[in-house]
Amino acid sequence: MKLNEYIDHTALAANATDEELQQLYEEARSYGFKSVCVEPSRVAEAHGALSDSEVLVCTVIGFPLGQNTTEVKVFEAKNAIENGADELDMVLNVADLQAGRNDRVRNEIKKLKEVAGDRILKVILEISFLSDEEIRRASLLAKEAGADFVKTSTGFSEHGATVEAVALMRETVGPEMGVKASGGIRDYATAKAMIEAGASRIGASKSVAIMEGAGEVRS
Repeated sequence: MKLNEYIDHTALAANATDEELQQLYEEARSYGFKSVCVEPSRVAEAHGALSDSEVLVCTVIGFPLGQNTTEVKVFEAKNAIENGADELDMVLNVADLQAGRNDRVRNEIKKLKEVAGDRILKVILEISFLSDEEIRRASLLAKEAGADFVKTSTGFSEHGATVEAVALMRETVGPEMGVKASGGIRDYATAKAMIEAGASRIGASKSVAIMEGAGEVRS
């Protein structure tokens, strides 16, 4: 797989301007990134801007804390799909996981996957809050619930992706399920290390710098 096809080109800042989002879409089209990842309020706009390209539209659900009720997350997911989302990155309820409410965690993910259908569902674990045992358990619950990916981080917590966490997630879910490394990936060397550890997708706002660091140019 080419490096550009690993990348979800991301703009999730609350103060992202219209001009910055238009630049995101243009860069995604030019470099052929796998997707753009935008806030739910931007999904319809992104879908319109990229509908004549192969770039997918990804959005976030229960973002960034994951503490919405399941019913709210389900509504968000349905609304995002109606607006043109191809992929959904949902935030796991960390409190439920750490309290040992495994059935609630699994069932919530399962309900979101039922809404997603054939669309890709990624489950954000927020690894900065989790022990290795909790990362392993969360990854297994996501796999059991039918999610397509596990993802390291929102990018809005204490730290983002680590090579160690990505390797642990890959070891846990096996070769078939996706692992997305996200948060703090700002250059080619870091992206390369994440891919070598087992990441099959990279979430980054510095995607152009990553490509330039790899010596890749626009298509």
